Amino acid sequence: MTRGRLAVHAHFYQPSRIDPWTGQVPEEPAAAPFHDWNERVDAECYRPNAARGNLERISWDLGPTLGSWLATADPTTQRAFAAAAAGGNAMAQAFHHSILPLASAADRQTEIRWGLREFEIRFGRRPSGLWLPETAVDLPTLRIAAQEGVRYTILAPWQAAEPAIDTRRPYRVEVGEGLSVVVVFYDAGLSTSVSFEPEATSDADRFARERVAARLGGGDVPGGQPPLALIASDGELYGHHQQFRDLFLQRLLAPEPGSADRGFDVVRLADAIAEEPGTPYPVIRIADRTSWSCHHGVLRWYAECADAADGRWKGPLRAAFERLAGGIDDATEAAFHALPGTPDPWTLRDAWVDVVAGATTADAFVAEHAPSVGSEADRGRIVSFLEAQRWRLAMFASDGWYWDDPVRTETRQVLRAAGRASQIVDEVAGTSLESRLLDDLSLFVSPSRGLDGAEIYRIALADVGQPARG
Repeated sequence: MTRGRLAVHAHFYQPSRIDPWTGQVPEEPAAAPFHDWNERVDAECYRPNAARGNLERISWDLGPTLGSWLATADPTTQRAFAAAAAGGNAMAQAFHHSILPLASAADRQTEIRWGLREFEIRFGRRPSGLWLPETAVDLPTLRIAAQEGVRYTILAPWQAAEPAIDTRRPYRVEVGEGLSVVVVFYDAGLSTSVSFEPEATSDADRFARERVAARLGGGDVPGGQPPLALIASDGELYGHHQQFRDLFLQRLLAPEPGSADRGFDVVRLADAIAEEPGTPYPVIRIADRTSWSCHHGVLRWYAECADAADGRWKGPLRAAFERLAGGIDDATEAAFHALPGTPDPWTLRDAWVDVVAGATTADAFVAEHAPSVGSEADRGRIVSFLEAQRWRLAMFASDGWYWDDPVRTETRQVLRAAGRASQIVDEVAGTSLESRLLDDLSLFVSPSRGLDGAEIYRIALADVGQPARG
């Protein structure tokens, strides 16, 4: 029997908190004594885990919206992430944390391309793994990921189409066109214990002995492969959601010298996959439109999911945004069609991440990608429409639908993104998208406050000093 292996994956992510008009993070009194929640979670989680060396021993993904904040607000911690990523243990993340199975094919492609490219810009190499937001998946999403060079991802065990799978081994999902993606299903029991059982994680040595070793002690998996147990959770668990959980993680990953042999090795996920014998992983089918955080597939992000006390607002909000997205797309195509020699707008949108990530300037981007556009006014129009597309994508961030009430700050943030996108297009194209958006938002109300969506929108913009113009 070969030794079992334990891998831990942390999904590090914070929703965008920046004001879409200024690029600054407004003060958030609820995060006091810190300026905002990014600062607070950084102090409680990201910085301590970096200092303890945990980032170098685990697998992780770092959301682009969080990475860009760290780069300016806490460059020391950002450098720790970069150093750990150099060892090959980091995965990319789809850029705006939108639920990909609910997105159009073009939007899925852009979100995946932006996430992979942002990782490449930040860490200097092309990633082989991709974290799907909320692990929301379907076969077309995996196909697009594979076409972009993604080799593996992580899913919950109930996202397999087959019952009672052995999660101690990786699997392979065939996605068509001769392509496949390796899927590692995390261990639900171990992951749940780490996330929700404080007593279980009060002693890392006991957890390793009684939980992990017991899980890995059943012998090799079929094919002679050594068993692998993967713990996956939100990275913020380790110190923010649960105080001192970063100390637990440190001890679990690196026991004291001279400690009794636990009977298993701690490995990074990418290394575990790379070290497997050459025999192909068994093929498995996935359950389409499923996720790790909704018991009803992906219903939580577009309809009346039973996980929410009152989700009647979620469908109308998504419908309002989808109608707005269609209007922005139509205006974008019309504007680009009117500029002879301008490349396809969707090709440019996929490449615009270089500007968003700070790898180039807007002027340099247009000079490179649309050199035949001569006038300053026309170049400015291209930039405006690509910025509108940026915020149109951002308005679908999953956080806006996750909770029970649209008055929460997460929904107000996606409303601001929608406002920024619609106002840009209205200004440069003479459309009335924001006015139409307000009409659509008025069709739902807050369960707790009784405010309709249009009023919540006006409040969300007023909070950052911007009036609704529609």
